[in-house]
Amino acid sequence: MLRSRIIPCLLVHNGGLVKTVGFKDAKYVGDPINAVKIFNEKEVDELIVVDIDASVKGREPDFRLIENLAAECRMPLCYGGGVKDEQQAEKIISLGVEKVALSSALIETPTLASRISEAIGKQSVVFVLDVKKNVFGKYSVYTHNARRNTKQDPFRLARTIESQGVGEIVINSIDKDGTMTGYDGKLVERMRATVDAPITVLGGAGSLDDIHSLIDQFKIIGAAAGSLFVFKGKYRAVLISYPGRDEKQVVAGLGPAARLAA
Repeated sequence: MLRSRIIPCLLVHNGGLVKTVGFKDAKYVGDPINAVKIFNEKEVDELIVVDIDASVKGREPDFRLIENLAAECRMPLCYGGGVKDEQQAEKIISLGVEKVALSSALIETPTLASRISEAIGKQSVVFVLDVKKNVFGKYSVYTHNARRNTKQDPFRLARTIESQGVGEIVINSIDKDGTMTGYDGKLVERMRATVDAPITVLGGAGSLDDIHSLIDQFKIIGAAAGSLFVFKGKYRAVLISYPGRDEKQVVAGLGPAARLAA
């Protein structure tokens, strides 16, 4: 049965865990393996880990890091960064990862999605769209840590890639990244009306109320966040956090009244 998921997203840069604002100014916040251990104890729904160096530097995924993450991780793990073909995707799945996220490779070669889906299963293929809005309010897709504007419409591109066979689409707002000012609801609404694939939203969550509002409005959806789960307070002190079981039930709209109604 599908349900909404609350998903921490970890960014790896130079081997360490970082957090960005607008895809810039990466701040070191700790060791990724230690973060995974903490999230294990907090029983998170799912974890996304993205190596933000791989595609920019044109290198393959760090398979040793992936193996170490998968060995430690007790929740479903989605990995992204540097994946360019079905052989790499198969190797990542063989290391114990549940999902493989791709962005620039699928934008450059949409038919790659069908080949990877055939190799590892459609449910394990995730398409990530990093989206930025211009001064006129038009959205465009960017790649390579927002350094390259593909000038492609994210909604048209999402339909194209979905038709090739992906199990999930992650829509990531570059403008909202690290701001903790709430999700871009208009972006989510348009994407939800465009594709049938499950959607996960990333960028802007600053409180559990933001996650609750997203789930309340769009129902079955993935609510992902970075800063919310690694920073605390206005001074952004580093603290790995996640809602407790009862708190998560309420945030996801499954509080006591909702559970009784079900």
